[in-house]
Amino acid sequence: MCFHGNFSKQHGRLLQLLQTCATLPSLRTTKSLHALTITTGPVPNQPIFPYNNIVSCYVALGELLVARQLFEKMPQRNVVSYNTIISAYSRCGDVEEAWSLFSQMRGVGFRPTQFTFGGLVSCGALDLHRGVQLQALVLKNGLFHADAFVGTAFLGLFGRHGCVEDAVLSFEDMPCKSLVTWNSMLSLIGHHGLVEDCIFLFRELLTVETALSASSFVSVLSGISCQRDLAYGSQIHGLLTKNGFDNEVSVVNSLINMYVKCASICSAEKLFEKVTDRDVSSWNTIISTVANSEIPGKALEFFLKMCMTGVLPSQPAFVSVINSCTGLVIPMYGEFIHAKTFRSAFESEVYVGSALVDFYAKCDKLVDAHRCFDEIYEKNVVSWNALILGYSNKCSPTSIFLLQDMLRLDFRPNEFSFSAVLRASLALEVRQLHGLIIRMGYLSNEYVSSYLVTSYAKNGLMSDALVFVTASYNPLPVVPSNIIAGIYNRSGQYSETLKLLSLLEEPDLVSWNIVIAACARNNDYKEVFELFKCMYMFHIHPDNYTYVSLLSVCAKLCNLALGSSVHGVMIKADFNHCDTFVCNVLLNMYGKCGSIESSVKIFDKMTNRNLITWTALISAFGLNGFAHEALGKFREMELLGFKPDRISLIAVLTACRNGGLVREGMELFGRMRSYGVEPEMDHYHCVVDLLAKYGHVREAEKMIACMPFQPDAIIWRSFLEGHKRRGIAVDQGIRHLNLDQPSKYISMGD
Repeated sequence: MCFHGNFSKQHGRLLQLLQTCATLPSLRTTKSLHALTITTGPVPNQPIFPYNNIVSCYVALGELLVARQLFEKMPQRNVVSYNTIISAYSRCGDVEEAWSLFSQMRGVGFRPTQFTFGGLVSCGALDLHRGVQLQALVLKNGLFHADAFVGTAFLGLFGRHGCVEDAVLSFEDMPCKSLVTWNSMLSLIGHHGLVEDCIFLFRELLTVETALSASSFVSVLSGISCQRDLAYGSQIHGLLTKNGFDNEVSVVNSLINMYVKCASICSAEKLFEKVTDRDVSSWNTIISTVANSEIPGKALEFFLKMCMTGVLPSQPAFVSVINSCTGLVIPMYGEFIHAKTFRSAFESEVYVGSALVDFYAKCDKLVDAHRCFDEIYEKNVVSWNALILGYSNKCSPTSIFLLQDMLRLDFRPNEFSFSAVLRASLALEVRQLHGLIIRMGYLSNEYVSSYLVTSYAKNGLMSDALVFVTASYNPLPVVPSNIIAGIYNRSGQYSETLKLLSLLEEPDLVSWNIVIAACARNNDYKEVFELFKCMYMFHIHPDNYTYVSLLSVCAKLCNLALGSSVHGVMIKADFNHCDTFVCNVLLNMYGKCGSIESSVKIFDKMTNRNLITWTALISAFGLNGFAHEALGKFREMELLGFKPDRISLIAVLTACRNGGLVREGMELFGRMRSYGVEPEMDHYHCVVDLLAKYGHVREAEKMIACMPFQPDAIIWRSFLEGHKRRGIAVDQGIRHLNLDQPSKYISMGD
């Protein structure tokens, strides 16, 4: 009796230990309990229970092989034993082993439960055919109507395979729906972009469930993905705040992500700053958001705040902030983040390492890019492509050698690898790459074939490019034809451009833009607007490139009425889509057409101004006789941190010349080298003309004598005109004249 009492106590103690271990499992404890189970022998009335617990602990610790070995050695098994091991294999994605155990379970006479089916159906690798078989078994065994567990698992299966209609039918047929079921359905519909259906289902949920969970809001927010859905997102934000979920980290992260997808970056930032409880995912989301926005410098600010609050940056945070530094193209910032990656031991991880390679390559630091590439432990195709593109952009033959290394090390190049290396390839290399592209099956890839055509044409092999396009495609494809036509256009072969694109059956917007640009460059201005009318007839909507060509023609013609009409079309189409480049051309057009008020109005409305914007406005003021205003804008531009270039200096010197601001013009000319600009012929022409025109002939003569190169005919013409006004005859200047057009200068001296 005493012995029996001791064994009973030991078995009772063992069961308590097993329950404790199941709550907080550790490998050492589990192994000890495993040994204790063997030594104490089977527990009376519960011989299988200890083994099931130990198998479950091994599974929870990721020791699936040990768990399987114990499962095979178990003296007895029950349904729970099979459910545990089947679910373990399902979670690991080993559907074949899970299916084999399921078949074995049925073969030995055990009846599968809802947990058996739930575990197996939840396997991500389970194909739809087997899933349908399981659904039939579930219906046959009456488990579909027992509770919501199995039905919810099938929703996940149909969702993974994109069978939304089957999921909806299954959901509607379920007699028992839990909150998890509703949340799963909301998530499924949301991830497939069915926003209206997602909102409708959420409203239905509100009528049947009094208490929602955080997952309910996370699921419905996942479906709101574009700007037109922002109103729905704002309403859900208000509802979750009312229900007290505004401090749930997962919900806040989903809200931030929703505002980002709806292009409401300010709302995302405001919400992030407002919440106090943030996790790594919150920081990752906001850093990624601002890194991809028009203010990438903010990503660096948030990253530094993240570090200061004690949150350790994860790999996604590093990748996002490195990408933002790439956008800023400021090496110092990227190098600072690079140093941070060493402290976190992420510099050798493939995603962070690839981002660093891309950063250094785009900052023209190819040695550093190559060093970062070499430090990556397990490289992938993205790493290779980043480095190849870096060398290719510098037209370095190293890009070809890297592609060879890539092939030698059994990495399979993709379309981005070939497009990158084709940029820097010479004529012979293009033909070799063409052969490799055919062998690797990428010739039908439009992206690769377009770069192949470009590379042939760039190397002067236009006939090869045309042969390739006409031989490979019938009818003639639009994209390669556009590429060849674009090269013809840029090289001044306008008739060839028109001839090629006239063969297209269905020209796209790019084709129309190339033809319009070709006619504009060929000074065929009437044809430009005829083509523009035809575009509208064929329902091809113009884009920014179309508007640039049209406005450039209006500027050349100095036709204000025509330019204003084009501006009206732009406003009607949605002027908000016009970028800084288009606004600069519009501003310039109004300036050249004499409407300085319109130029100023366009400038004032622009939120994204660059150096070209300021130069265009200065030029507009100068052309229209507002020299003081032009000079004022130039000084304002400097105060805002814009460094003048050769063009902006020509604009302001021209304004001084037109307005007679001799002292100011000479001061600016004297400061040119401080801006890092060496005076060129155009700058000397402005200054000589300024001096000669306003009576400073001797100073103009000295300026010509000090020029580091021979003055051209235009400079001598300005000088002679100054003399003519002063009534001074100078034979010295005549001896230096360009005698190609003697009659022009003889008439000046008369």
